[in-house]
Amino acid sequence: MAHILVVDDEDRMRHLLSIMLERKGHRVDQAGDGLEALERVRSTPFDMIITDIKMPRMDGTALLEKVMEMDLPCPVVFITAFATVESAVEAMRKGAADYITKPFDEDRILLTVERTFKISRIMAENKDLRQELRKAAGSEDIVYRSPSMTHVMELALKVSKSDSAVLIHGESGTGKELLASYIHYASPRSKNRFVPVNCAAISANLIESELFGHEKGSFTGAHRRVMGKFEYASGGTLFLDEIGDLSLEAQAKLLRALQEKKIQRVGGNEEIPVDVRIICATNRDLNGLVETGRFRQDLLFRINVFPITPPPLRERRDDVPLLASHFLSRLGGRPDVQLTGGAVRVLMEYPWPGNVRELANIVERAMILAGDHPITAQTLSFLNRSDAAANGEMEWPLPAEGVSLDKVVHDLAKKALKASGNNQTAAARLLGLTRAKFRVLLRRLDREF
Repeated sequence: MAHILVVDDEDRMRHLLSIMLERKGHRVDQAGDGLEALERVRSTPFDMIITDIKMPRMDGTALLEKVMEMDLPCPVVFITAFATVESAVEAMRKGAADYITKPFDEDRILLTVERTFKISRIMAENKDLRQELRKAAGSEDIVYRSPSMTHVMELALKVSKSDSAVLIHGESGTGKELLASYIHYASPRSKNRFVPVNCAAISANLIESELFGHEKGSFTGAHRRVMGKFEYASGGTLFLDEIGDLSLEAQAKLLRALQEKKIQRVGGNEEIPVDVRIICATNRDLNGLVETGRFRQDLLFRINVFPITPPPLRERRDDVPLLASHFLSRLGGRPDVQLTGGAVRVLMEYPWPGNVRELANIVERAMILAGDHPITAQTLSFLNRSDAAANGEMEWPLPAEGVSLDKVVHDLAKKALKASGNNQTAAARLLGLTRAKFRVLLRRLDREF
């Protein structure tokens, strides 16, 4: 049964709720206001809190905010009259688990308690999972509490125990490399190297040398034997980011290395055994690339043994305040720098085309702008769209000499790509297009400009 704290400044209400809950075997403590409740929560682990909203000294909303800041926040259920349901719903947006309306219906109360108790157990399990991951990885950079990200981390922990190939597919800025490093450091290979390679950042004629190494004199500028990333990562994990950007020739040689667990340096004949765990990542549609002949299907089968898709930030908005606070702390700003409620609301409503990476940059910019003051909604005004844009209208300055409509479309497409970190799906969404139509538009614009 659950251990519940009932908080209300009316004795009669507290006792009525306590009788209902104790009758069903729950253990109940009582507090007369938010301050008294906060003292109890700090000294006693509760499975949930049931609290009135309007109370002297500290109201229910302030109590919720304090509880949510704790290392292990317990679920909070609000008691509200029908006239204040709107405020309770607003509190749920801030993290409350549920609300109960007056006058009390015993069946409704017990159903709410049962559902909230399940949430409490999940929150405790999530804390244990995060602690296990942090202990394994020695880092706290993956910050989350949303169900979608919790599921991703559970998958990461499970696959870390094996040597299976992992394919992480997600938009730019969702933390694919960070997730790959977690898998490595939670694995039996953690004592050996985690070696990241950005396949998109290496020219096609150098990727083979980068992965497999080369012998002295094998090409112009090869003045000595160089070990490739496969050899360097032997015993550990090789992370191949942007795998979809590999040329077909490089894909064929990568497939052979994965199948035979041996590599040959460029310009060499010796077959060198390598023992690496492969984790790949991409923001591209590899199945679509297979269909158009730009990615080998047999290689996709080989690297896609265990797929993981970290959600974009707009699909894990519960994590936005937590991540923002984390970035503030990591940036080493003043300890008293805070995000006001208005600032949190702006961050929660922003679409985040650049995901977590964009959030980190925006928090840094906001901290600089705020200076010695809290970060407010006004500080974040650079994120706000104009009223015209919010209503679906956009004001364009039209010079007397006119404009080139194709040039305007070209510039918009480029801006959308930049805002989305070169993710075509996200860029298409910003322009109200499907990805297929956006790609057709890009091909046409590339021919004309």
